Amino acid sequence: MRDIHEEISQLLRDHHIVLFMKGTPVFPQCGFSSQVVAILKEYDVEYHPINVLQDDEVRQGIKEFGNWPTIPQLYVDGQLIGGCDIITSMHENEELSKVFS
Repeated sequence: MRDIHEEISQLLRDHHIVLFMKGTPVFPQCGFSSQVVAILKEYDVEYHPINVLQDDEVRQGIKEFGNWPTIPQLYVDGQLIGGCDIITSMHENEELSKVFS
């Protein structure tokens, strides 16, 4: 039986920055995912994108895992940073750069 929470935990252990999003960085499939991708591009950070539209178990599982109801979700060093609103706010307040350093 698939343990989606363990799969997510492993992804977060394997990658410094993970973005659970709708679509891909090249072709985001929602405005919120597109906005977070654009913000991350400004910081020129490497991140591991996960397209939740390809796997409904991951799409539901990440909402439960982080106790966060919306996509996208950005994780750094295994910690949930937030969704589009929080990422945008942190970017505007120049707090996001501290998360990546």
